[in-house]
Amino acid sequence: MKAPSLDAFLKKQGGSLPKGPVALVFAEDEIGLGSTLRHHARIGFENILLLARDDVVLPTDCVDLCHHIVKDPFNQDSLTAVVNKAIAALPGRWLYYCYNGEYLHFPFCENRSVSELITFITEERRNSAFTYVIDLYAADLDNNPYGYSLENAHLDSSGYYALTRWKDGGVMDRQLSIYGGLKWRFEEHLPWTKRRIDRVALFQAQSGLQLDEDQMFNVEEYNTYQCPWHHSVTIAICSFRTAKYLKSNPGSTFDVESFAWAKSERFHWNSQQLMDLGLMEPGQWF
Repeated sequence: MKAPSLDAFLKKQGGSLPKGPVALVFAEDEIGLGSTLRHHARIGFENILLLARDDVVLPTDCVDLCHHIVKDPFNQDSLTAVVNKAIAALPGRWLYYCYNGEYLHFPFCENRSVSELITFITEERRNSAFTYVIDLYAADLDNNPYGYSLENAHLDSSGYYALTRWKDGGVMDRQLSIYGGLKWRFEEHLPWTKRRIDRVALFQAQSGLQLDEDQMFNVEEYNTYQCPWHHSVTIAICSFRTAKYLKSNPGSTFDVESFAWAKSERFHWNSQQLMDLGLMEPGQWF
């Protein structure tokens, strides 16, 4: 059954959601939507809130995987506003957010669930997991005009870099802005404010916590990549969103003949590849 809005859903069912993390999946269109829902259900999300247009068509096997909340991605609240509503309504719950065509990976996710990951993070006295958004793309755009292909997915094996963050003339403790992937190679088609590939996508809601339009939290510790005493686990969202944008945007589609380059590597859809490439960190998690 569809909910007419997030406010209505949270008021009626927010308090009765099963234990475990809550995933907010924002559907900008239907590309990869079914596989996104299946993937997140497979890694352990029992509470998936799909925010999508009223007329979105879900594959039959995905209907029972999510709660469909009606949201027009272009005419209603921004992602930031929606996330902040969920934070306010679900204090103490762990929340995760992504778009369709995005797939969460964390170290050893083939054999461990997202709830096990959260238990470990909590034991480290952390309330968030630093997230790298890794661009995926089809190498063959003739047969995949939107750059989306699960079978032909590629990623950049190098070309990533980090810059320290500054505030009030000083370096911010344990905070980095990460760049790379398609947003680096095709940066002329993206505004500066949209080129970062870091996102704190998995976190624990608390009273007063707010996400801003730069996808940064008002509690600075949430934006850090590790705890003060050792390396912490980091996670990755493998995302076709940038490829889809570059090929669907009239201002860039004709300038992009191929996403493939010398450092392209086929994505094998496993966490070990991402760790080997340094695109996420197991930390002290064994």
